[in-house]
Amino acid sequence: MAVSIPIDQRLAVPEDEVFTKVTVWKRFRRHRLALAGIVVLGFMILVAIFANQLKPYDPNAIDNVHWLGTPLAPGVAHHVLGTDEVGRDLLSRLMFGARISLTVGISATLMEIIIGTILGAIAGYYGGWVDYVIMRITDVFLSIPLLPLLLVLTAIVAASSSKASLSFGVIVIVIGALIWPSAARLVRAQFLSLREREYTEAARAVGNNDARIIFRHLLPNAMAPLIVQATLDVANVIVLESTISFLGFGIQPPTASWGNMLSNAISNLQVAWWAAVFPGLCILVTVLAINYMGDGLRDALDPNMR
Repeated sequence: MAVSIPIDQRLAVPEDEVFTKVTVWKRFRRHRLALAGIVVLGFMILVAIFANQLKPYDPNAIDNVHWLGTPLAPGVAHHVLGTDEVGRDLLSRLMFGARISLTVGISATLMEIIIGTILGAIAGYYGGWVDYVIMRITDVFLSIPLLPLLLVLTAIVAASSSKASLSFGVIVIVIGALIWPSAARLVRAQFLSLREREYTEAARAVGNNDARIIFRHLLPNAMAPLIVQATLDVANVIVLESTISFLGFGIQPPTASWGNMLSNAISNLQVAWWAAVFPGLCILVTVLAINYMGDGLRDALDPNMR
């Protein structure tokens, strides 16, 4: 007896673009560096989540007990990676810095994807003056250098606040509100193609409204490049947050982030290389891991790579 499939399910994904989970995983695991990236990123995330349980010392506490807890002490005995410029344990601060940097990267990217997906889907589906207005706004954002604009906005917000430094939430909102144009343009390009497909016309013919066509039939088919874009943007946001913290406009001490740890260590680089090298290595390894994951996802999800 034949099993009938609801028409919405038959229209949701065109036959020539179907990717099963098994197929995607088989193609992804061929990318050895992407698998290594998953392991490294998973390790970093676990360290960030369980930093309170794993920390050898309080990340903001100055060690006044051991002579090896003096400022800029090398990594031996009580402090495995050494201490920073005021005598705080470097390993503990790296663990809590991972929490800040990874959370900012993931949260700001989620905000970017939500804003960019909604605006790009509306522009690509409706076209006409709606597309023109949204794309001109996007062009304005893209025409302004991101880092100078981000520094200006964070400085304005910090000056108008009674606090000495920006809160975590403010940094996420500012970064996420500035980086959405790339996601919007990507989704728009996908929708311009998908809205002309036969299954889209069939979805209209059976009475689906615009919102259902956009989110049920078109958006799932535009997700593959968007996932890759989001993966790579997490790495970009981590570097961006580290940059603004390094320049003194992001997370401020005593709260640890990899960026402000680098900034504080620069003046003592010749006498205490470890205070700058280890935060830099954390940023480098995490960004490489995420980028390799993005490469693996691109190869696994791109229909032209089959």
